[in-house]
Amino acid sequence: MSESSFSPLIPSIASMDDAAFRQQVQQLLDNKTKPLGSLGLLEALALRIACILGSSQPRLADPQMVVFAADHGLVAQGVSAYPADVTWQMVGNFLAGGAAVSVLSRQHGVALNVVDCGVARDFAPQSDALPPGAPRLWLRKIAPGTQDSSLGPAMSMAQCEAAIANGRALLQALPGNALLLGEMGIGNTSSASLLLARLCNLDVETVTGAGTGLSGEGVARKAAVLRRVLARHAGVQEPLAVLAAMGGLEVATMVGAVLQAALERRVIVVDGFITSAAVLVASRLQPTVLERCIYAHRSGEPGHSHLLAALQAQPLLDWQLRLGEGSGAALAWPLLESACAMLRDMASFASAGVSTQSST
Repeated sequence: MSESSFSPLIPSIASMDDAAFRQQVQQLLDNKTKPLGSLGLLEALALRIACILGSSQPRLADPQMVVFAADHGLVAQGVSAYPADVTWQMVGNFLAGGAAVSVLSRQHGVALNVVDCGVARDFAPQSDALPPGAPRLWLRKIAPGTQDSSLGPAMSMAQCEAAIANGRALLQALPGNALLLGEMGIGNTSSASLLLARLCNLDVETVTGAGTGLSGEGVARKAAVLRRVLARHAGVQEPLAVLAAMGGLEVATMVGAVLQAALERRVIVVDGFITSAAVLVASRLQPTVLERCIYAHRSGEPGHSHLLAALQAQPLLDWQLRLGEGSGAALAWPLLESACAMLRDMASFASAGVSTQSST
C-alpha cells in the first residue's frame, strides 16, 4: 500500500481549523466574569476542547480509557528491568481493579477498556453481562508478541496493518467523545525510542531512558541494542514501514485507534512516552490528527521531552510520572472537565450584571 494514497486503512482526516469559530469561543472566554486571561492555561484548554468538539458549550460524554497491551520480542536482548511475564500479570491487575490506571479511572468515572493486542498469554473471554463500571477486556490479538527487532522486522506489514484495522474498529465500537490512551508492554519504551529516533532523526542514546527501572549501566546496554536495531533497519524510513520494523502490536493498534478517534472528532488525551510515540506515527500518516490531541503530562522518560517538542505539544502536568498505563491521562482528566464547565457555566459580565474593566 502506498502511504501517499488513502485507503480504508488510513482514513482521510480533514482539518477542523475554523478561525471564525475559534474567535467566537475566545470572545466568550474573554467576557467571563474575570480579568482577561486570568484563568491562564485553563482558558487555552477550554478553547482547544471547544474547537475539537465543534461546540461553544462543550460536554465530555462517556470518556473511554483504552489500555493497549502486547509483548515485545526485543525483551530477549535485556532491554527491560522486568520480565516479559509482567505484561500479562498487569493485564490481570487492570481487570481486577488494582492498578493505578484502574484506581484513577474509577475515581473519575472513566470507563476502562483493556485490549489484548499481542500478549504472550491467552485470556478467557469475559461475560457479556459485566457489572456496571467493571473493566472490559477486548481480545484483539494478532500474535503472541512481536519478533525480536534486532534480528528482523518486529511485525510483518500484514500484521501491522491488521493491528491498525483492529484499533479503528475498536473505536467504532466504543461510545463517547473522548479517548484516553494507555498502554502496557514490557519493552515498549524501547519501541517508542526507536520510533522517535528514526522518524525524527534523533540520536537514540539521547532518547533512551531507564524504562521500568534500569541502572545507568543497563540504560547504556539498552541504547547499544537499540542502535543495532536501527542499523539493521537502516533503509526503513516510511512511517508504516518503521512501525512494522520497530514498533509493537499495542502501538500499531493504538495508531489505528488514534486515527479513528481523530476522524470522529473525539478529544484524544495522550498519556506519556509510548502513547505519544503512537500519536507521532499517526500524525506522519495524517497530520491533522494533532488538532484533536491534548497531552496529559511530560514523562520522566528523557525521550518524551524530545517527542513533545516534535509534536509541538504543551503538556498539562509536569510531575515526573513514568508509570504509563494511562495513569497520567486519568490524573489529568478533571482538568478537561473543569475547562468545559468553566466555558459552559461561568457567567459573563453582562449576564451577571458585573461591571467590566474601566477604560481609564
